[in-house]
Amino acid sequence: MTDPNAIQPSELDQLPDRDPEETAEWQASLDAVTKAAGPHRAAYLMRRTLERAERGGLALPKLLETDYLNTIPTAAEPAVPGDEAMEQRITAWNRWNAAAMVTRGSKYGVGGHIATFASAAWLYETGFNHFFKGKEGDGSGDQLYIQGHASPGIYARAFLDGRLTEQHLDNFRQEAGGNGLPSYPHPRRLPWLWEFPTVSMGLGPLSAIYQARFNRYLTARGIKDVSSSHVWAFLGDGEMDEPESTAALALASREGLDNLTFVINCNLQRLDGPVRANFKIVQELEAQFRGAGWNVIKTLWGTAWDELLQLDTTGALVRRLREVPDAQVQTYQTRDAAYIREDFFGKDPALAEMAKLLSDDKILECFHFSRGGHEARKVYAAYKAAVEHKGAPTVILAQTVKGHTLGTGFASKNANHQMKKLSVDEFKAMRDLLELPIPDSAFVDGQVPYGHPGANSPEVRYLQERRAALGGPAPARRTHAVAPLPAPADKAFAAFDKGSGSQSIATTMAFVRLVKDLVRDKETGKRWVPIVPDEARTFGMESLFPSLGIYSPKGQTYEPVDRDQLMYYKEAKNGQILNEGITEAGSMADFIAASTSYATHGETMIPFYIFYSMFGWQRTADQMWQLGDQLGRGFLVGATAGRTTLTGEGLQHADGHTPVIAATNPAALTYDPAFAYEVAAIVKDGLRRMYGEAAPGEDQDVFYYLTVYNEPLPQPAKPQGLGIDEGIVKGLYRFNTAESAGVAVPANAPRIQLLGSGTAIHWALKAQKLLAEEWGVAADVWSATSWTELRRDAMEADAALLRGEERVPYVRQALQGAEGPVLAVSDYMRQVPDQIAQWVEQDWASLGTDGFGLSDTRDAARRHFGVDAESIVVAALAQLARRGEAKATAVKEARERYGL
Repeated sequence: MTDPNAIQPSELDQLPDRDPEETAEWQASLDAVTKAAGPHRAAYLMRRTLERAERGGLALPKLLETDYLNTIPTAAEPAVPGDEAMEQRITAWNRWNAAAMVTRGSKYGVGGHIATFASAAWLYETGFNHFFKGKEGDGSGDQLYIQGHASPGIYARAFLDGRLTEQHLDNFRQEAGGNGLPSYPHPRRLPWLWEFPTVSMGLGPLSAIYQARFNRYLTARGIKDVSSSHVWAFLGDGEMDEPESTAALALASREGLDNLTFVINCNLQRLDGPVRANFKIVQELEAQFRGAGWNVIKTLWGTAWDELLQLDTTGALVRRLREVPDAQVQTYQTRDAAYIREDFFGKDPALAEMAKLLSDDKILECFHFSRGGHEARKVYAAYKAAVEHKGAPTVILAQTVKGHTLGTGFASKNANHQMKKLSVDEFKAMRDLLELPIPDSAFVDGQVPYGHPGANSPEVRYLQERRAALGGPAPARRTHAVAPLPAPADKAFAAFDKGSGSQSIATTMAFVRLVKDLVRDKETGKRWVPIVPDEARTFGMESLFPSLGIYSPKGQTYEPVDRDQLMYYKEAKNGQILNEGITEAGSMADFIAASTSYATHGETMIPFYIFYSMFGWQRTADQMWQLGDQLGRGFLVGATAGRTTLTGEGLQHADGHTPVIAATNPAALTYDPAFAYEVAAIVKDGLRRMYGEAAPGEDQDVFYYLTVYNEPLPQPAKPQGLGIDEGIVKGLYRFNTAESAGVAVPANAPRIQLLGSGTAIHWALKAQKLLAEEWGVAADVWSATSWTELRRDAMEADAALLRGEERVPYVRQALQGAEGPVLAVSDYMRQVPDQIAQWVEQDWASLGTDGFGLSDTRDAARRHFGVDAESIVVAALAQLARRGEAKATAVKEARERYGL
């Protein structure tokens, strides 16, 4: 009779079994163990066998989950170098001052977070004392992505080592008066301390991966050897729910980024409750990271658990630890020993017997205090294993208690993220627990004091000596050594001044041609970092593939299918292009790493990231804000821009709003150039401002957003005259007049000013001709290269007037004396040109592409939105008719003539 549990041949893979009898023996052995010793023993043996196979390099699927235990057993832990008792005292002072800072600030209602750092204190202290390399040693030091809500602990440590004063701490979250501390890691607000803004959750882990990858890129290209730099990202287990947190795990393992370590503070709590109430977040993360190819180290239990684990001769304890959901572990933290005996140990007879051997104090020690993330020895062992591991990135899953040492009112409570202060009695209990020499008399009028052992105390000397040995203070940001880059030769830019003659060229292609010339520059060419998410061929960038190469740590291990073509697909270990595939988020993370290399590594790089404009700001605006926070510099290029320039693509691709989103970012200089020479002039000025000699008062820590178009059109020559270059950069200049355009208009003809940006200027030029030839109206055409910069200049002028300074907005200066009303038109929603309406003295009207896009030809789409040349004519006549400068019947006649 056939055994119903036997594996049938159809269930096996396609490889033939060369020894079925041996296979049957292995299966029979497993069945025998299961029958004799039970399924738990059988599972244990299988897991150990698979682990042995994995260590031996056998080609088997990786074991995705291990037992809910420490990866590194106590017996294998290395001794911690240095003075553990001293480090314990330093950590105690940091815990105290972090809590005191937030509590003292609570009376002003500014908020703050105490519980996060309380759980993670040893994760940071161990790193600062033994692992995190500073910037005063060789190379660039390490890059630290600090968990945003833990910032009070980092400030407390900077206070202890003399980098911050009590005044700074009292100005936590109070920056307006000076000497303030930003709530979270923020380079723009505290640029000498913070390198990376991390509190927009999910962006820290994503950026850390691409920073580690960019470090490899810099080394491979010979820009700077940063192979000794290590990237540390400190994250919360709740933060891992953000899609961006895990978006690039495969990239990190695929490229073997063993210069990267994630430290996930697994305190099992989100902002308002458990991370995985009914499940196990540590096990879930372990499987996720192992599946992605990462080295996983679990640091879950403190040494107090060693006795319990030694008593576990049946495996019952390990099974129970694996099955108890996280929310119940959180509950144990707040309950007495009797409850734990009944609920945890009472579920299994073997555990009940074990509990009889344990005192109440022992049980409480284990379940209330003893976590791997709270012990220096456990954390040190994990960090040492991480930095010594080769071939893959490492994630450390460190279990902690949120609110640890803050008292029973904080520890593991769901509300502790929102709890901003401790009472005086709670502080005194914390003082006693931490054994700090702070007398009751120091609490004056109910105010908690800061604690400091003294500038020459053994604690401070030890801290500073450890940091000196590791290369100086950390975290720290340095920019003082960066010299301005020499300006590229004018030839590359002047080539566009003559126009394209009869040839039609898209401004996207003009930008790519410009960059192709600039990367040949002997001084600065190697510093360009071209970034493209995908569809480089759509943007005409395939010509850069063979000349610059696409970066790959493996080089090119295959023969490309197009190798016999001139513009073949070339990958190289020292490739200059970062071709990321279909990931705008990854490309932006690339851009951020490259754009801040001037500070991170003291090496100025010039990134340009070109993308479908619709899929840039709309998808990754949070990262654009992060870019501004991090003081990044470079060129974002929204290609195939505008609502109507993409034929047939439809509303998902038709961008009518990215300049509106970009205008909300104070660090973004947004331009919508119409012509190739404008693109060249803007890039030239951007290079000067961001990388060269900025003018007095100019902020260098900006980035440029240029919209370029894929519609091939004749590119005119640059007009002659004073102020053209200034107008291009400031946002507005007169491209021509009715007379200079060569259109015949009667004497004393009514006049109108047409302002166009980007591709819309071509419709305005056609309308200029129609107005003159068919309606006897003289129109001057202006190129509005940046509505946003015009608005910002006008707002600054308004602010100056309130200060008593006389200043006229540039847009008003430029249009001064221009006759007639103003009609503005763009390929974006009317809100874009309307940004400047209140500062234009002439009568104002605008046309734009409000609403959703649609699939059709360009002409049909423009007619649909009412922005084509004929629609401009009708709108112009309507403006003039309202002023009595054109007949009202002309508007109706024009509508009918053009079929509107």
